[in-house]
Amino acid sequence: MIGTKARVKFDAGKVKRAAQKAGITSLGHAGAAISLTARRSIRKSPKASAPGSPPHTRKGRLRNAIKYAVQKTVQSVLIGPDYAVAADSGRAHEFGGRYRDENYDRRPFMGPALEKVKDRLPAFWAGSVK
Repeated sequence: MIGTKARVKFDAGKVKRAAQKAGITSLGHAGAAISLTARRSIRKSPKASAPGSPPHTRKGRLRNAIKYAVQKTVQSVLIGPDYAVAADSGRAHEFGGRYRDENYDRRPFMGPALEKVKDRLPAFWAGSVK
């Protein structure tokens, strides 16, 4: 009879670091997918879009201002118009309100982008830790 011994070394810290790294990567993929969907929903046109549909843009500033940033320390992702470029106009379009002395109807673009992508989000985390 042949005897065998097996030793398994489990490094919990290594597994935790791998999971965190994979989570950050997956958050980046999710942020990119949502921001790309939001950017593609905004069309260039000199005329205003119908209330309730994504806004139109004349010069493309709002569309080009949509960014995403992964915060590694708290493992979250921020997605939306860049504050310095189009924060106020983006807020007025998304939720309705006043901007530059004009009333804007709701023309959401970030919320519908999340709804459109939400079924694909779990796939970004599937198989991320090996």
